[in-house]
Amino acid sequence: MTDPVSAWHRLADSAVLLDGFHALKHAVRFGAEVPVAVTADREATLALADELAPDVRDRLAALLTEVPQPTYRSLVARPHPTAVAALAVRPSRAANLGRLAHTPRTAPVVVLDNPRNLGNAGAVIRLAAGFGATGVVTTGTLDPWHPTVVRGGAGLHFATAVERLDVEELPPGPVFALDPEGDDIRGTKLPDDAVLAFGSERSGLSGALRARADHLLRLPMRPQVSSYNLATSVAMTLYHWSVTAAF
Repeated sequence: MTDPVSAWHRLADSAVLLDGFHALKHAVRFGAEVPVAVTADREATLALADELAPDVRDRLAALLTEVPQPTYRSLVARPHPTAVAALAVRPSRAANLGRLAHTPRTAPVVVLDNPRNLGNAGAVIRLAAGFGATGVVTTGTLDPWHPTVVRGGAGLHFATAVERLDVEELPPGPVFALDPEGDDIRGTKLPDDAVLAFGSERSGLSGALRARADHLLRLPMRPQVSSYNLATSVAMTLYHWSVTAAF
């Protein structure tokens, strides 16, 4: 058997860090290739799998190697309460781009226009996976596969297509951009092939994205409330799509 610590050091620079039990569970559930997975307490981890993820329990048992607590802590920057960590192979960019570009789509693509907060980006990816969105695209400098984003997404990057693109490279489909000056979203039915764009937490939509938008929409909001959290805005919009798509 390959020494997990040696394998970890060999792969760490190119692999996706799965930080904690839930990230590993989701990655395995959605088909990630996981060459190394460690835990400081194998018995406790498999008991957690029995309780929360019996569908992947046997696969986790085959993957996990127990290592001493100090060894586990040496492999990760921030030890997770579940004392589980793994490395996964990042999905092919070409395959993800193919999924994003394929039409007709059965669910929208979410675009985060120049996001700044890694945790918010992770929360959006988790939401998108939960709603079955086709993918999440970021523009700007934030890496959507940064370890903090993957941690915030609980490993659900593997349940949807996640890539960084320029505005001019966005997938096909009508662009509905969220903006305080737009039309009330409650009067609009969002199509399955929609590209749903959200501006950054600080400055809103970029000029390039605004120019690319086919429709500007606003979320209902009480006067004198300045804004919603980014993930909240995405959740409200995806919920609106899911409800209107049924009619």
